[in-house]
Amino acid sequence: MIPSKSSKKRSLNNLSRWLHTYLSMVSFLLVLFFALTGLTLNHAEWFDGKEKTDKWTGKIPLAWVHTADTSRIEKLSLVEWFRNQHHIKGRVSDFIIEDSQINISFKGPGYSADAFINRENGIYKLKETKLGLIAILNDLHKGRDTGTYWSFLIDISAIFMVLVSLTGLLMMVYIRKKRANGFYLLILGGLIFFLAYYFLVP
Repeated sequence: MIPSKSSKKRSLNNLSRWLHTYLSMVSFLLVLFFALTGLTLNHAEWFDGKEKTDKWTGKIPLAWVHTADTSRIEKLSLVEWFRNQHHIKGRVSDFIIEDSQINISFKGPGYSADAFINRENGIYKLKETKLGLIAILNDLHKGRDTGTYWSFLIDISAIFMVLVSLTGLLMMVYIRKKRANGFYLLILGGLIFFLAYYFLVP
């Protein structure tokens, strides 16, 4: 038996309702997170003054850096030294070897650390900067210094938001009494968005 046109519509309507309901619940916290951090990003000046900086000096084993052959510099040992000795976090964003100095930069959400190592004597200077919770949340929102897996989560969140929007729109198609008003509001919202861009953005 071939399904009737009305039964197909009912099935599609039920599917859109089911998807909209459960996708909304699954992505609720993600949407809330990106909404709130959108606000904190837009008003970063509200949260200034939370920066904390620590500085250290010390000396690493000279054999790790004092060598003419730069390929023999103990890169992993250097990185692990700072992680173990000073509890440095984040990923290594730069490892620059110069004739007299090595520069290592660590980056993470709301976080940075920079080490400068003298290759002649093994003495280093280390500066660690923590920008506070709001800066961490803002960097998570932007995907800055968050790594591949968090970037993947941002993509998944965007897909969820698109699906929630589209299934909500599809549901409106099947609400006969509210369909016309719903689409008028959709057009009005799009028009307001365009006018805001046209007149308010320099």
